[in-house]
This record gives sequence, C-alpha cells and structure tokens, in this order.
Amino acid sequence: MAGGAVGTGEIGEVDMVVCGSVAVNRIGVRIGKGAGYSDLEVALLVDAGLVGAHTTIVTTVHDLQVVPDDLPEAEYDVRVDLIVTPTEVIACRPARRRSGIVPGSLTRPHLRDIPVLAALVADDRHTSRP
Repeated sequence: MAGGAVGTGEIGEVDMVVCGSVAVNRIGVRIGKGAGYSDLEVALLVDAGLVGAHTTIVTTVHDLQVVPDDLPEAEYDVRVDLIVTPTEVIACRPARRRSGIVPGSLTRPHLRDIPVLAALVADDRHTSRP
C-alpha cells in the first residue's frame, strides 16, 4: 500500500504532533535540521484550524540533546510542550503556539517540496522569499 499526498481538508483535528529535534532546551525551544519543514507542517495545520491550544507538541531525544543554554528562535519556530528522553519527561512552560504561516517565510525549496504551500502562494495568501 502506497501513501499519497493529502490536503489539510482531508484530515481531522490533530491531538498530538511528534517532531524530531537535534537539540532542545527545557523551555521547549528546539533546533531541527535547519530547513524549517516541521515548523511549516505545524503552521499549515494551525492555518487550517486543525492544530491549536488543545494540541500537544512533543519531541523525543537522548538526554544529551537537552541543553541548558538558550537556543536561537525565530518568529516562525514551534516550541514543544513535552520532551521525552530515556530517563525523564519534561513539561515545557510557557507553551508557545505560532499563529500559522508567517508571510515572507516561505522559500522556493519549501514551495517545491510541499505542494500545498505552492497552492497557497498561487492563491496570493502568502509571499515567498528566495
């Protein structure tokens, strides 16, 4: 059985999002691989009304990936509510939810790789950058 692309109109409300992280701190600021795809996926679901305050955002990492330092955080970055490691579950506070896709944050690779984003730009709802 092969999977296929679906639009946000074809799925229901999302109770939990599990995202990968390279590093995370105890207030939930995370660093991924750097392309912003996890953040964009959550933003699409927020814009569609499928992710909101009721949705728990979780990451699973090794204990060594939980860092004590401040991490860089942009306007469009998603924080996690829970960090699960082999030895503990960390509740992150305060929760921070983004409001959806940040105008001007989309790049050409994002539009190429995520067709629903290209459709949004074609509808002139969001602007893109190189």
